[in-house]
Amino acid sequence: MGILDRFSLKGKVALITAGAGPLFGSSLTEALAEAGATVITASRSLERNKEYAESLRQQGYDAHGLEFELGNPDSTRALHDELIGRFGRLDVLVNSALTRDAYGGGGFDTQTFEHWKKSGTGDLAGLFHVCQLFLPDMIRQKRGAIINISSIYGVVSNDPSLYEGTEMKQPANYTFAKAGMINFTRYLACYYGKQGIRANCISPGGYFDNQPEPFVNNYNKRCPVGRMLGNEDIKGAVVFLASDASEYVTGHNLMVDGGWTAL
Repeated sequence: MGILDRFSLKGKVALITAGAGPLFGSSLTEALAEAGATVITASRSLERNKEYAESLRQQGYDAHGLEFELGNPDSTRALHDELIGRFGRLDVLVNSALTRDAYGGGGFDTQTFEHWKKSGTGDLAGLFHVCQLFLPDMIRQKRGAIINISSIYGVVSNDPSLYEGTEMKQPANYTFAKAGMINFTRYLACYYGKQGIRANCISPGGYFDNQPEPFVNNYNKRCPVGRMLGNEDIKGAVVFLASDASEYVTGHNLMVDGGWTAL
């Protein structure tokens, strides 16, 4: 098999939670579809997932949209049962969903217990449950790739100076959840490696989303490549970790951060 063939995902089924999302979730889905996978996006908005899947189908890709609420056990079981019932297998699981309403409240001094409780129930318990339900299917196949989407702030602390001149603040529970995701990924890699399962993380840098100009300027000055993350920047990483090109890569946290954590 040639090296380019090893990057192909033809014949594989991939689930991307929040894969129709307005940030880089849709880029993850598009990349896997472009590499040949059957892609399924799932989040709370069934309408958004179906619309995005239809837009991919119009481009010639095999795409489907399902409904799913992170941290809701009944919703997660329903997603599992419908996906396996319809497609018969899952080869690639990309955990990109985030409990966004858990990260309000500003900085540490103004966040509430409820914010932390929501992130624990959603992001931590939700991630655990998705993996626990789909792993037996992968084990039966003796192959599977889990890719968890963490963040630079799961590796290093946030830099408060970035937010000067804005009302933005980085919530502490976001860092807590993303750091936990990285070590949970390592746990899965070690626990299930001999059963054919690979588990890796991607930790992206700051994604450009029309943030206030002072923040963007501060970020760009600090980042070695001089800009924030764009839609195309994460595509190669997810295809690599999903494909046979990374067959001997597991327990790894791939930084896609423009050199941010190299400083």
